[in-house]
Amino acid sequence: MDDDKDDDDVARVGLTPAAADLLRRLHGLHGPLMFHQSGGCCDGSAPMCYPAGEFRTGGSDVLLAELEVEGVEEPVTFWMSRSQYDLWAHTRLTVDVVPGRGSGFSLEAPEGVRFLIRSRVVGR
Repeated sequence: MDDDKDDDDVARVGLTPAAADLLRRLHGLHGPLMFHQSGGCCDGSAPMCYPAGEFRTGGSDVLLAELEVEGVEEPVTFWMSRSQYDLWAHTRLTVDVVPGRGSGFSLEAPEGVRFLIRSRVVGR
């Protein structure tokens, strides 16, 4: 990302190349995908990846991004619980992948890796 850009010009959510690669692989196995980040207790604030529509979103969730992934036809939506968004409203998030065990509910769990959020505070 270009640090000289105005904060409004910077995507609210981005992907590392490793995350994009994993999303292409998961899309091939499961079809359209989505993320939800709740800030829950079990996996902290790790983003959870599901088949699109498998996690029900509603009025207590905010759609932060529709991520374009080269080689994936439809965007990967990124949702966050409104209470979590209230805490992270002044950050830009980057979805990354690291070795280790993720949640049993997130699609990457059997792959021996887990999605991770990296954040950067932007001006208020």
